[in-house]
Amino acid sequence: MKKISANEAWEKLFDKYNIINEINNKGFFNITADQIKEFKEPRLMAKWDSSESLPSILRANKINILPTARGTYILSDFKLYEEIPDCAESVTKMQKVEIPHFFESIDTENITSESNAINVLMISSILENFLDEEDNFMTFNGRMGTGEFKFSVDRLSRIPLKINVKNAQCEIDAGLENNHSIVIMEAKNVVHPDFHIRQLYYPFRLWENKVKKPIRLVFSIYSNQIFRLLEYRFRELNDYSSIELVQEKNYTLQNTEINNEDLLETYKETVIKTDDNQSKQKNKTPFIQANSFERVISLIENLQEKDMNLEEIAELMQFQLRQSDYYYNAGKYLGLFQKYEAVEYSGLDDAYYKVVKVKLTKQGMDVAKMNYRPRQLQLVKLILEHKIFNELFYRAYTTGEKPELDDIMFLMRKYNVCNEGQIKRRAGTVSAWLKWIFKLTKVEKI
Repeated sequence: MKKISANEAWEKLFDKYNIINEINNKGFFNITADQIKEFKEPRLMAKWDSSESLPSILRANKINILPTARGTYILSDFKLYEEIPDCAESVTKMQKVEIPHFFESIDTENITSESNAINVLMISSILENFLDEEDNFMTFNGRMGTGEFKFSVDRLSRIPLKINVKNAQCEIDAGLENNHSIVIMEAKNVVHPDFHIRQLYYPFRLWENKVKKPIRLVFSIYSNQIFRLLEYRFRELNDYSSIELVQEKNYTLQNTEINNEDLLETYKETVIKTDDNQSKQKNKTPFIQANSFERVISLIENLQEKDMNLEEIAELMQFQLRQSDYYYNAGKYLGLFQKYEAVEYSGLDDAYYKVVKVKLTKQGMDVAKMNYRPRQLQLVKLILEHKIFNELFYRAYTTGEKPELDDIMFLMRKYNVCNEGQIKRRAGTVSAWLKWIFKLTKVEKI
């Protein structure tokens, strides 16, 4: 099978089966794994845990996909994703958790996978505090069939569609039981803007048929040495779209105490190294276009484990390939990432290929190994080494006012950091990074 992208494969499927017209006429289109496999492996074509990762042809036509059985799927203009709300709690107010000192096999400074994060949740007091339940024992996990159930799901331009599911596959990261409830957990170690509701709804419907205790649904994100736990529920059993947030809390294993004086001291100690003038640059590092600094940190943490090519980064971060380049360039801009050429073997056609990979620089590896507080301050320092950020930070710090986009764009033009056509979009990234800096403190200045 020739290696093509998921988007190219979906374009061929849309063309061959006239999918858009079918959806316009009938409201949905059923497709089988065998049909998908004509162009690409179904496992690479039907599981998009974040809306950012959707192939562009699906996103452009506002079409989403749901599994209905093992080997069958349904396409329509479904509303399938739930936006993850901005963190409402200041980092400095998060509850600090101690791991019992007698555990020698848990390295709390090197939690690099979802399974490791779950292990820490199990041995710490985090779950007991969040659930307000003692003795939470893991009793199930892994892939399993969903059984049979029916539900309705909202669509963008039509009334909700009723769907029958028969033994589709779902995967549960952790299933726990305590005296009063069954807990189903979906765990992530990368920051995303939203998540696929299916990840909670299908396991919920499976276990709702199996047990008498009420089921609690927990979405866990471990990134930048912070656990973020969100509990969800469905108001109506048979309504996929009735999801709602019950509570959220944040926990840390590290000292997160950073105040405004720490930021000011970092600013004073920082030496400006560049004004980012594109006409002066030797290595031509593009000016930043990666709004989520939290996701830059997620990428730092994952590159600490292994080098990745841009396709692997896109798969990990659940976004489009071009965004892999944006986030690589953001790390390069800070001196954290670099590319190199490697040779890899492909069992598909028994050949060796050259591939460009991304790895951490020595500075990037040093940052990755730091505890929370020194890591954040070092990242602030690396940002402030750029003249435009240095000036905007001090202006925001002294006035307490968020810089307007017009002010940011004025400086971008002054220092010739990018082309005119790119200024507005990249000014949004500058604003987002400044906001990240001030969110580190007890009192957000901007």
